[in-house]
Amino acid sequence: MKVLISGASIAGPALAYWLHRYGFEVTVVERAPRLRPGGQAVDFKGATHFAVLERMGILDEVRRRRTGTTDTVFVDENDQELAVARGEFTGGDLEILRGDLSEILYERTAANCEYLFGDSISALHETADGVEVTFELAPSRTFDLVVGADGIHSRVRKLAFGPEQDYVKHLGHYYCVAGASPWSGEGSRERQVAHGHNTPGRLAVSGGSKAQQLYMFASPELGYSRDDIEAQREIVRRAYAGVRWQVPRMLEEMKEFDDFYLDSISQVRMDGRYTRGRAALVGDSAYGNTLGGFGTGLAVVGAYVLAGELKLAQGNYKIAYAQYDEIMKRYAKIAGNSNAGRFLAPRTATGIKLRNWFLNSRMFALMTKYADKAANDIDLRDYEAH
Repeated sequence: MKVLISGASIAGPALAYWLHRYGFEVTVVERAPRLRPGGQAVDFKGATHFAVLERMGILDEVRRRRTGTTDTVFVDENDQELAVARGEFTGGDLEILRGDLSEILYERTAANCEYLFGDSISALHETADGVEVTFELAPSRTFDLVVGADGIHSRVRKLAFGPEQDYVKHLGHYYCVAGASPWSGEGSRERQVAHGHNTPGRLAVSGGSKAQQLYMFASPELGYSRDDIEAQREIVRRAYAGVRWQVPRMLEEMKEFDDFYLDSISQVRMDGRYTRGRAALVGDSAYGNTLGGFGTGLAVVGAYVLAGELKLAQGNYKIAYAQYDEIMKRYAKIAGNSNAGRFLAPRTATGIKLRNWFLNSRMFALMTKYADKAANDIDLRDYEAH
């Protein structure tokens, strides 16, 4: 059975790993010309996430390449401490750069799965026997199934389900990550400290000179080309014009950073149906909530469940998809209610004070404990035992 996966970041290669292991013929198409290195840190938390990584045989490698736990200290213009977000909250139990995790997954699948870099899907036409796929560059081909693992702005979701605006809700903020993290790689596991400064509707975080930067700011939906990095840099510069603290230095350094990513903080809302016909969605394309804290864990668990259900159904995608929808509809609720922008970049001075109070309170510890419990709220089947 031939399966095409769109997206080679996290969910795509994770799904490719399991599908090949279960005897499927897998092709992965990726719009970028190569794997994207570096990027923001992603994390795993709890026994469920660790169980999937261990069954994939990559848990030890992820631990070896983990980043250092980073506490974020919120300060005023004079660097006086106001509150602290502990790294255990922002980075889970195990944190790794997105690019490093993507590389690990690619290395486990490249020899057995076909990868088409620098290309994307332009059209899908489902027939009684499969899905005829038209690519931007490669010749058209037919696959039995097509899976979108291509993020919040999923091309597969657009082609198989409908326009992005029908499924993606803008949550009122944008975020930008600029610069490669200096804390990645073996031997970088010591606790680190980054400093963040708020003004109403804006947050700037820096680990120091030349270190990775995070910007988060309130804004209605913006129109810009996702391929025009200079235009995106200008959006950030305008958003932070007049902000003091370390921001002028950060904006100057940002000009020199090759690693730059800007996007909206948005939530995907699929009403519990991540499949349609022969198409399926996994990861952020299905249940993404930007910076919600569960995206990477949901991606690897979702990939594990989708591949496992296809194995149990012996390729009967209608049965497998129904089971996948049912299982992930319940588990994906953990990503449904968070809004990182509203929490980290409150729109008012009063909101900033309340956030700082909350970070220093016992209620924050209770919320963290609840989140850890939610990350494990799934009956994880052992598909290889069936």
